[in-house]
Amino acid sequence: MNNETCGVGDGGPTAGASLTAHARRRKEALLSRPVAPLRIDAGLTVADMVEAMAGMSIQARNIGRCARVLDRMMRDPQRPTVMLGLAGPLIAAGLRDVIRSLVAGGYVDVVVSTGAILYQDVYQARGFRHYHGHPNADDAALRDLYVDRIYDTYVDEERFWETDLWCGRVADELPPGNYSSRQYLDHLASRLDDPQSILRTCHDAGVPVFCPAINDSSIGIGLTHHRHRCRQEGRDGLVIDSIRDNYELTQIVVASPQTAAVYVAGGVPKNYINDSIVMGYIFGLDRGHAYAVQVTTAVTADGGLSSSTLGEAQSWGKIHREADVAMAWVEPSVALPLLAAYLVDRHPAPARPPLALQWQGDRLVSLRADDSPRSL
Repeated sequence: MNNETCGVGDGGPTAGASLTAHARRRKEALLSRPVAPLRIDAGLTVADMVEAMAGMSIQARNIGRCARVLDRMMRDPQRPTVMLGLAGPLIAAGLRDVIRSLVAGGYVDVVVSTGAILYQDVYQARGFRHYHGHPNADDAALRDLYVDRIYDTYVDEERFWETDLWCGRVADELPPGNYSSRQYLDHLASRLDDPQSILRTCHDAGVPVFCPAINDSSIGIGLTHHRHRCRQEGRDGLVIDSIRDNYELTQIVVASPQTAAVYVAGGVPKNYINDSIVMGYIFGLDRGHAYAVQVTTAVTADGGLSSSTLGEAQSWGKIHREADVAMAWVEPSVALPLLAAYLVDRHPAPARPPLALQWQGDRLVSLRADDSPRSL
């Protein structure tokens, strides 16, 4: 296009010349907030950086938004019950102490996790480790050595098998009958002698841990071995009652003045935390989560659960229509340390009075904020 055609330089029309006064005001409103470049100065803290990221763009801005939602959640005088959903290879990624610190510091009230995460916490609590590996390793050669690969991380399958069987033997210690995953995992945690364990920290802090798909994990393998031995010996054993899990978690929702959901990745824990809201209808409660944050790398285009937006959950009533929400598409081994460090800096532990939950079987007798501080 030449100057004669576009009217540039000869007094002809210019871009935007035809805008009405109303359109120009709209344009000015849209262009009212410049992107703020991140400045890295000496003394910059992680929390300062995360806050500054809210002025950037792309996923940096979303991480900053997540931090702001978490900050408002922690300041809420109604003290929402915070449910942490965990999925993905988080222990293999090196996030064990990050998660444990969130529990110990009073930032989390309920944990809902995949079995793999909890199992690998147990594996490390028993003295075994995760090791640096390579994503392009010779997997057939690893199999010959009984080395299992989790992307770029190795674990010892022989030690895994020992831990599988140990989980089953712990089940032998409980009287035969139906148990929620919370009850079994609490007993399992009591047998761990490792203050850095997520499960042990939850046990000591009174934070309930639910694993709605516990059978889909190495803990489930151990419990299957427990079942097999019980059959061989002609005795009854422990049975994980998944509907009891539903009943217990829903009572926590109903007894809480508000609830908040923090999803690390997605999967079953995400949907389970959301379905606890739907199950509240059984008790006559119609109230979505007041706060929700998610970090994930799952794509939304396939319509899957893990990446489903928090707005989509609002259509189901799982998240309140006026909830404070934010979502970042950032891999959790990067996103979770940033957000956890932000919380610890802005809300030093103990962040809030812990919740005291009293159970009678599968009935939640009381839920109240306890004035005694958490022990780190």
